[in-house]
Formats: sequence, structure tokens, C-alpha cells
Amino acid sequence: MNEQRPVEGRPPEDAALADRARDGDVDAYEELVRRYQQLAFRVAWLVSRDRSEAEDAVQEAFVKAYHAMPRFRPGAPFRPWVLQIVANEARNRARASRRREALRLRVTSAAASGDAAPSPEAAALAHDDAQVLLRALDALREEDRLVVAYRYLFELSEAETADALGLPAGTVKSRLSRALVKLRTQLTASEEVTA
Repeated sequence: MNEQRPVEGRPPEDAALADRARDGDVDAYEELVRRYQQLAFRVAWLVSRDRSEAEDAVQEAFVKAYHAMPRFRPGAPFRPWVLQIVANEARNRARASRRREALRLRVTSAAASGDAAPSPEAAALAHDDAQVLLRALDALREEDRLVVAYRYLFELSEAETADALGLPAGTVKSRLSRALVKLRTQLTASEEVTA
């Protein structure tokens, strides 16, 4: 068996470390983590723009990568593989953070209202706004209406919307983008009619 040994005084290459880590060598994996921890943090920070979130994302990403090492493709470059895991984790954490913030704002605004009934004027305006939005949604094609409803009315993520509609994620993104343009056009036209 021809085992690769690092040349004295030179660190082992990523491929050799990844092979050893894939075979369960914790020290090899720790060396890979040391090599890419700073770069991973920069990637996570670029995604999240929050130091604490970036640090948490990097830590969680390296844990996930460690558990995925048995599936790491022999000979594949380690750096892009692990950085993709880091970026995905940072995106997921940023998304979750935005959802938590939106929920907090909804709860805060609901609590601030003191559960008091809205004034008749506010209720009438809210009803009118809802009717305008429903008419604009009804003017869309069914496939556009569904993607907007799943994403924004049902508050599903793009991935969840894709799963729910049985569509590729890219199709959901492009369909959602086109549908929002059409919806804006409908709403602008409605505003001009009522002005």
C-alpha cells in the first residue's frame, strides 16, 4: 500500500488531509478546519453581515462538514466544498434571523395595539386595501397567483414553495420575480384609477 506521507517541513496537501479525514482521522479534519477557519468566517460574514451569526454559522458548518466527510468525493477539492456548506449555513441562519425579527415585529405591533378594535376608518381602509390586493392577485395567471400566495401569504420559503408546487427552485424564483412585476403593475394601475 502506497501511503502518502507529508514531506518533512511541508504541510500535507488538502487532498491528503481530506482523504484521512474521510477515513475518520480527527486530527486531519482539525488541520483542515484550522486552514480554512478564517476564510470560512469571511464568507459567512459576507452573507450575514453579523459577526455573531457568522461565527455561529462557521461552527455549525464545520460540524455539518465533519458529519458529511464520509460522503466527501475522493480527489474533490476540499476548500470549495466546505465554503459552500459555510455559505449555505450562513444563508439559512440569516433567513431564520429575518423570520424571527419579522415575527417579533408582528407580535410587538399586535401587543402595542392592546388588542383594541381598530377604528371604523382604519377597518374600512384595511378592507379596501385587501380588496385591491385580491383584485390584483385575481388578475394574475393561476401559476403566478399560486407562487405569490405560497411565498408571501402562506409565508413559505422559496425552497418550501418549490416543494409545495412541485417545481424546481429556479422556476419558483423566476416565476415569483415575474409575478411580482405583474402584481406591482396591477396595483399601480389601481392606484391611478382611484387617484
